[in-house]
Amino acid sequence: DERLPRGARSLRPAAWAGLQDSMPRAALLSIHARVEGTRPSTWEDPSLAQVWGPRFSVYVVPARDHALFTLARMPEDDRGRQRAEDMAARIDGFLRGRRTTDNEVAAELGVHNALRYAAVTGTVLIRWEGARAPLVWTVPRPEIDPRAARRELSRRYLHVFGPTTPQVFARWAGIGDAEARGAFDALSRTLTAVRTPIGDAWILSRDEPGFREPPGPPAAARLLPSGDAYYLLQGADRELLVPDAGRRAELWTSRVWPGAVLVEGEIVGTWRRAKAALSIQSWRQLSHAERDAVEAEAHSLPLPGVEGQITVHWEG
Repeated sequence: DERLPRGARSLRPAAWAGLQDSMPRAALLSIHARVEGTRPSTWEDPSLAQVWGPRFSVYVVPARDHALFTLARMPEDDRGRQRAEDMAARIDGFLRGRRTTDNEVAAELGVHNALRYAAVTGTVLIRWEGARAPLVWTVPRPEIDPRAARRELSRRYLHVFGPTTPQVFARWAGIGDAEARGAFDALSRTLTAVRTPIGDAWILSRDEPGFREPPGPPAAARLLPSGDAYYLLQGADRELLVPDAGRRAELWTSRVWPGAVLVEGEIVGTWRRAKAALSIQSWRQLSHAERDAVEAEAHSLPLPGVEGQITVHWEG
């Protein structure tokens, strides 16, 4: 669980299946958990882009791969596809190469929250800093076919989240079950069936050796942000990561998820932050060394706009 080397070259593998950024700068903290030397401005690196991605949530993704998180989700039905194409054309016609807020575009077009439907054309990018409305602009249509993009997105999902199933992939991506099954079927020669404690699933065949190898030494501590890919799981998959139902309810709440406290490869609590004050709800008694590791991780968070050192408050 060592961090990748510092530099832009590590950002693409860190964001291989996208990084949720629905909570302001969550993606930055996800990068920090995976890449050495992450700074407050790292999320702005030209190799990264922001999109309305899976389930129309804000994501930071590799800029060269943005079609995989947008065009891959193009509906197969005529009505859904036409809605997306029409919205994209209206946005492009209004902007004419400009960048402006989604609020301004929505007000002019009279569509309110429907702008996001255009994202699946792969022609709309955004920049959202959290405090203000996102900036929106258009780019040329990606040359990749939507089904080819969906196959690659499913391949990446299998690599990052596997073992998994088409149904779980569909829920994560916000696409229909038929589209998800089609993507898995197209990859069938490269998949291996496996049995897990919660049922049968699939992995990439090339990943099988990694599943069979003994795990390497875990990181001493990580503070994973809300929506981090490590625990961005659905349904019964969550039982594999957090067996206790009560603890699952504390982590995957019905509202905004807290962050997850990871110690020696195990989720041991949750965390939240208000400016420079970080509160931790521990699920078990941590040793002095474990607490020190968590606090060191907290002090290293590359949070923009935070004055002074992060202070940690233990609530459990």
